[in-house]
Amino acid sequence: MSELTGNRIRTTAGKLGLPHLAETINEFTRRADEAKMGYLDFLDLVLSEELAVRDDRRFRQGLRLSRLPHHKTLDEYDFSFQPDLDPRKVKDLATLSFVEAKANAALLGPPGVGKTHIAVAACRAGYSVYFTSLDDMVRNLKAAEAAGRLASKLGTYLRPGVLVVDEVGYEILERGEANLVFQVISKRYEKGSIILTSNKTFSEWGQVFGDEVLATAILDRLLHHCDVIAINGPSYRLKNRLKAIERDTDVA
Repeated sequence: MSELTGNRIRTTAGKLGLPHLAETINEFTRRADEAKMGYLDFLDLVLSEELAVRDDRRFRQGLRLSRLPHHKTLDEYDFSFQPDLDPRKVKDLATLSFVEAKANAALLGPPGVGKTHIAVAACRAGYSVYFTSLDDMVRNLKAAEAAGRLASKLGTYLRPGVLVVDEVGYEILERGEANLVFQVISKRYEKGSIILTSNKTFSEWGQVFGDEVLATAILDRLLHHCDVIAINGPSYRLKNRLKAIERDTDVA
């Protein structure tokens, strides 16, 4: 390939929004020559790699926007630490069939039970994801309501394909705060998925939300289409922290 042709391809690729091709055209032609590729095989190679780079770029951008606390996958999850947890249930959730159906997933038990791993899988599959603790969501919605911007702020929690709500039950809510949560759950019903974690059983949610009737209304919409995994074991996140402490102690 002449230098003139290479430069023209780079310029054209840049204008078409194909940066990977523009950067690696020489590598592509070398591989094509070595493999004695036909025209269609060469075109297939270029387009496939450009698409893979674009998907990876979209995935990384999605992770940045998601506010997920970490970006670990299920391949990194140690199921042996949770003997009561059936790996098949979590892996079934990671297939994201519940997201496709705009259903929900509830993980009940200690913190660090795999919700973020599932959310990363959703992000990898191309779904928009947003992570928040329940406390942060309520605080942000209250501030927006006081400023007359509630409708706009609700969009933060309604737009993503998957909303991850962490730590339900760690703080007792006032009725007005519980009503804000109800608005989010109600407006997302059958329109977008929710992954939530709670250290409380559903029978205790009346206490969490300060109103049995309102808690029942929230649960009615949340659980109508919902996969529930209850875990009684210790915190996966705490397990990693304890290991680190043990290593530091051994070194000392």
